[in-house]
Amino acid sequence: MLIGFVGIYLVLSIGLGLYAATRVHSARDYVTAGRSLPIPIVIAMVFATWFGAETVLGIPGTFIDENLSGLISDPFGAAFCLIFFGLFFARPLYRRNILTLGDFYRDRFNQPVEIAVGIAIALSYLGWVSAQVTALGLVFNVLSEGDVSMSMGIIIGAAVVLLYTLFGGMWSVAITTFVQMIVIVAGLLWIAVLVSDLTDGMAPVVEHAAAAGKFTFWPSLDVVAVITFVAGFLTMGLGSIPQQDVFQRANSAMNENVAVWGTILGGIAYFFFAAVPIYLAYSALLIDPVMSEQLMNDDPQLVLPNLILNHMPIYAQIIFFGALLSVIMSTASGTLLAPAVTLSENVIRPLLPRGRSLDDAQFLWLMRGTVVMFAILVTAYALWSQVQSTSIHEMVENAYKVTLVMALVPLVAGIYWRRANNTGAIASIVLGLLVWLPMEFIAPDGALPPHFIGFFAAIVGMLGGTLLSRKQAS
Repeated sequence: MLIGFVGIYLVLSIGLGLYAATRVHSARDYVTAGRSLPIPIVIAMVFATWFGAETVLGIPGTFIDENLSGLISDPFGAAFCLIFFGLFFARPLYRRNILTLGDFYRDRFNQPVEIAVGIAIALSYLGWVSAQVTALGLVFNVLSEGDVSMSMGIIIGAAVVLLYTLFGGMWSVAITTFVQMIVIVAGLLWIAVLVSDLTDGMAPVVEHAAAAGKFTFWPSLDVVAVITFVAGFLTMGLGSIPQQDVFQRANSAMNENVAVWGTILGGIAYFFFAAVPIYLAYSALLIDPVMSEQLMNDDPQLVLPNLILNHMPIYAQIIFFGALLSVIMSTASGTLLAPAVTLSENVIRPLLPRGRSLDDAQFLWLMRGTVVMFAILVTAYALWSQVQSTSIHEMVENAYKVTLVMALVPLVAGIYWRRANNTGAIASIVLGLLVWLPMEFIAPDGALPPHFIGFFAAIVGMLGGTLLSRKQAS
């Protein structure tokens, strides 16, 4: 019965996504939904930006395995990113009326910067989207009691997300996400009520976590620990700012005020609601300590799904796995679309032979073709990560190193420093890469993470390149 209801839910999601495709009449419709979305839908989409497999499975597993300080990158860094983007980036970028974030780098600097940053942004999505399809594989594996392998589940999950994203683009993301967010919020809150009945309320769960030291947040007063803590926060908090999916959600708003407040409110909602799956998963330690201890040694990500399967009635299982599929698919669809659009607009299109221009219909099909190619690449990466035993949390944490090094400094300087120029942007990208990549091999576990050394080098490159080129020009 559970598998049947999940199957029906998947079919309805695909149908809703295909219905949304009827609203796509141009490339701009496909990428920005005609810039016509009201604030409730923008809030739902921004909330869904990060509220995916990482939040429901990865974050609770990390909290159980470590403590609150292990969550510094997500949800703390992730929520900071959304709120910070809304405050300082949503308005100036919305006013430019551009199709992709990569267009900003072309208009503000030049085409080489556009192409380099476009590739960096697209590459950063490999880990994030792979984490979502890996989670879908995990869900199918758990639901089928092992009959569907993780690998086959990953392939099935990627195919489902691809199918309803391919034709509807941002319209599919917007409409399906709005419906799925209702399922998520209502479903997880209802499950929390049921779980509280088994633990005699929330207080015993909170007291147990406090006694186990799970609310330890600040690092020890040790230089290495402090640097690692801050770097974890800023990698996600700053490195995910120059991302197409965050920009795309804000850019789909009906006006710039909706873009700003939709992003801020979505980020706030994400931060507070991320506590719900943590509470649910930790409750398992009180409800079924034997099962929880075994899974903590094997895979903490499985604690919450197994709690629901073993201790909840069938209707609660349907609600939970429906909500879980909702969070994963809503995140996966947007993050599959974003890199494909960036590659099409900011990498493939500029590299076409001169005189070979695409009309709107041809460009629309180019983007759809790139969605398919990126979906195949993501699936292959997810399958490879299974062989490497990479966790969902690790996939997400590693996703934004490249944008922190290559994309953030030119974005901030391009908006807020009038003197920033092409030479500075190119120097920033080149110096950041030349410092970061070797350090990943020389000192991958150094006190200061390699990508942060690359980030500081990128700042030096921007300042030095801009000032030196201006001095020579004068």
